[in-house]
Amino acid sequence: MAMPAIVDRRWTAADVLALPDDPAHRHECVDGALLVSPTPRLVHQGAVTALAVLLDGLVRPAGIGAVFVAPSAWVLDPHTLVQPDLYVVPLHDGRRPRTDEERGHPLLFVEVLSPSTARFDRVIKRERYLRAGVEYWIVDLDARVVERWVPQEERPSLHTETIQWQPMGADASLHVALDTFFADLLGPA
Repeated sequence: MAMPAIVDRRWTAADVLALPDDPAHRHECVDGALLVSPTPRLVHQGAVTALAVLLDGLVRPAGIGAVFVAPSAWVLDPHTLVQPDLYVVPLHDGRRPRTDEERGHPLLFVEVLSPSTARFDRVIKRERYLRAGVEYWIVDLDARVVERWVPQEERPSLHTETIQWQPMGADASLHVALDTFFADLLGPA
């Protein structure tokens, strides 16, 4: 069960970074609200790993960017520190970024839904990611669907078989085979 956002004060990214290590929970803050969630389940981590491998196999050969997975803090503003399950950033001088400052503006944030994080991912984080101008994918393992949220769009597009994605810097669209991704991860539908 999700731990509720703690609203007794306005949290900063610095406050969250100063919290003691807690391997049983992920701590983030969005617009000053502290979000605490339990560490992910094995199937969640399997999905993150499989998607990272899939996306890396597309963006790296195309010379577009680099894929990273949580835990990796991303400070969007002084009151927002998030840890997307997976994110893609542009290359820095033709190589993988080595510091937070080299990451540039994210090309993509991805969250894999868990029962304990669905509200955070679908509402709180989505609104903040889109305000930051970041494309955002919500991977729903139970429904075998990816919600693709693009800044300035009011509704997501829903994908079960494939996503055509042309991130900034790409000469052509990349095709992400979701039907294969879900089948490999979860078995036949």
